[in-house]
Amino acid sequence: MSRARLFVLRLVIVAMVATLVGRLWFLQVISEAEYVQAATDVRIRTVPVPPVRGQIVDVTGRPLVTNRTRPVVTVDAVALAHQPDGGRAVLERLGEVLRQPYRQIAEKVRLCGPEVAQPCWQGSPYEPIPVAEDVSAPVALQISERQQDFPGVRTELRPVRVYPFGAAAAHTLGYVQGAKGRDGLEGVYDRELAGRPGRRDMAVDNTGQVTRTLRQDPPVPGNTLVTSLDSRIQTIAEQAVARALASSGAKSGAAVVMESQTGRLVALAGLPAYDPAVWTDGVTAREYKRLPLLSQAVQGEWAPGSTWKVSSVAAAANAGYGLGASYDCPSGYTVGNRVFRNFASADLGLMTMHGALVQSCDTIFYRLADQLWQRGSEAMEKTARGFGFGEPTGVDLPGEAAGAVPDRAAKKALWRATREESCRRAVKGYPEMADRGRAAYLTAIAKENCRGGGVWRGGDAANFSIGQGGVLVTPLQLARAYAAVANGGTLHSPRVGLKVVKPDGSTVKTITPPVAGRLPASAETLRFIRNALSQVPKEGTAEGAFKGFPFGKVAVAGKTGTAESFGHRDTSWFASFAPDPAYTVVVVLSEGGRGAEGAAPAARDIWEGIIGLAELRTFRPESGSSRDQRGPSERDQSTQERRTFRPESGSSRDQRGPSERDQSTQERR
Repeated sequence: MSRARLFVLRLVIVAMVATLVGRLWFLQVISEAEYVQAATDVRIRTVPVPPVRGQIVDVTGRPLVTNRTRPVVTVDAVALAHQPDGGRAVLERLGEVLRQPYRQIAEKVRLCGPEVAQPCWQGSPYEPIPVAEDVSAPVALQISERQQDFPGVRTELRPVRVYPFGAAAAHTLGYVQGAKGRDGLEGVYDRELAGRPGRRDMAVDNTGQVTRTLRQDPPVPGNTLVTSLDSRIQTIAEQAVARALASSGAKSGAAVVMESQTGRLVALAGLPAYDPAVWTDGVTAREYKRLPLLSQAVQGEWAPGSTWKVSSVAAAANAGYGLGASYDCPSGYTVGNRVFRNFASADLGLMTMHGALVQSCDTIFYRLADQLWQRGSEAMEKTARGFGFGEPTGVDLPGEAAGAVPDRAAKKALWRATREESCRRAVKGYPEMADRGRAAYLTAIAKENCRGGGVWRGGDAANFSIGQGGVLVTPLQLARAYAAVANGGTLHSPRVGLKVVKPDGSTVKTITPPVAGRLPASAETLRFIRNALSQVPKEGTAEGAFKGFPFGKVAVAGKTGTAESFGHRDTSWFASFAPDPAYTVVVVLSEGGRGAEGAAPAARDIWEGIIGLAELRTFRPESGSSRDQRGPSERDQSTQERRTFRPESGSSRDQRGPSERDQSTQERR
């Protein structure tokens, strides 16, 4: 290479390096602020793309919750926020088209936060917020064709949750609202139902406006939850409770149908209820306040009355009392300076524990409880806890109540916690109460507690023995206890879920109710209790309600309960079971009157509905199901097979304070 060429090459290299250095200096020094701002102006936001949610079906495969593609009106909260008035004008125009008030729509699209009360949008602000679903074609076209009037508003076809049975099993099925709001089975089995979200990466500027979509991955649909609920029995139970409420004037009620041998739940009915479809396009604050969200079967707590006596009989046997011995059932029994009486002060004479259950004698249990109390024995309290009372059953539903099993320690702790208020009320009284008789009663209780409350007395033990005096149970707890009596002593943790199935039909997992414990009663004691309860509907306190019932077809055994509540009508109970079909059925009516007149007839309606079902099943769960697949002649204690059908469309907590409940009068059969 010549010297001239080498010189030219060097000049070219130097020029190129100088140009590169100059460009770098220009970009990094001269234009630094401009490019920093440009980089700041572009951000990436990742928004999950929701998958199609899995169905919830009953044991026969009939959908209880499914999806349907419907035209939905959605609002982009970010787009509204960038409008001069925050989107108010757009929402007002939208309200006119949808025939909804502005405030109602505004509540649906406001974003949840630490100081934002429900209802509010719990999902991502970059996710379209549904405000109306199943809109008519003219409305959808009007919004789509006038985008200049509705910036940030869209109409699109999207899957929404549909509840074919309306309000039936609403509290059990639950709801889905936005990305985070879940309740009932929808919440407990959310991971199985939800599927796997897709992903959408979007570029947004520094004002939050989306400039373009960078990446999109499709979602994976959710699995199907097969439940042990039977849609027909669920409807039978709902209708039976509704009729009982209408005829008795009760305010609320519940029914539980459970497989005695397995702990699987066949029906959970509770009224008042609501149609969970209300959550589909959001609820307003006014609507939210009116929704009866309490699950009466799982969260409602009442004094159980004489249905509690199965526990007291077991406690007496454990304490050494002979079940076949004779006991006097006088009209009243005195504990301390107070007479505790039978219903209507009936003197029923001598009887065994068998008769005490069949005729629901209270005074026998008062005497036993008083004697155990004088000996310092806590046999009744310990036995009650062994029956599963006083703690949640562990059912696969959220928010379960624990009930209450009061005792010496609990009463002392409560007294210490409330003594200051008791002393204040002892002086001030209850001037705010219009009912002067109730006010005087509460003032007297306050004075007693101020002087020296917190002592577990014989009267407390007497009330406890018949399911009053601070004792509280849920219908589900009582059903589990009676199912254990029926099956020989096994306490299950109830389950509604039966199995999870993939979209291709293969089973992901089978859900089996765990064994939670054993009743603290011998096989002989449980057999004695079952024999006694078998006579209650035939010749005992439920005889009138079950007159003419086909006991030859289904041998129903049960116990009535009538629990008093100061200032309210009685709580009506009936707890029952049968060997074939091996179900346990419990009904409660808050302020429903006597158990024999309110709950027992409703339970009979349910039993008659159950035994009237055909022996055909259109959807048979795979192995692991609790349902016996044999024919009727082969079954012993297995449940009956049932066919699907299309049904018609379609707070119970004791409000008294503990000191008031301690003074409750005796349960009446």
